[in-house]
Amino acid sequence: MLTKLKIIWKNRKEIFQGLHNNFFKKVEIEEVAYQRLEICNSCPNIDRTGHGCLIPGTQPCCSICGCKLALKTRSLASECPHPKGPLWKAVLTQEQEDKLYTDINYNPDK
Repeated sequence: MLTKLKIIWKNRKEIFQGLHNNFFKKVEIEEVAYQRLEICNSCPNIDRTGHGCLIPGTQPCCSICGCKLALKTRSLASECPHPKGPLWKAVLTQEQEDKLYTDINYNPDK
């Protein structure tokens, strides 16, 4: 359990971005998420049962990183964690992601 919490904490910015983009939908982000999800749906590492999810009941998720795909695919700073190389890449840099958080008045480090 502690290991899972550490992973969640480490990825908190990307998780927040995915949550934010899931609740406040924008056409451009939904297009990116749709394309990413299409790739994930054809990947053998998709977990539809929830056994590999970081948080139980959040399937479908990625069995490699444990992330809920509805959030992972909407996080523009995230990339696919496939061990042979990402099947899709981040579309934001860390600097752009930090500016996004500043713009929405979110500081995960406080």
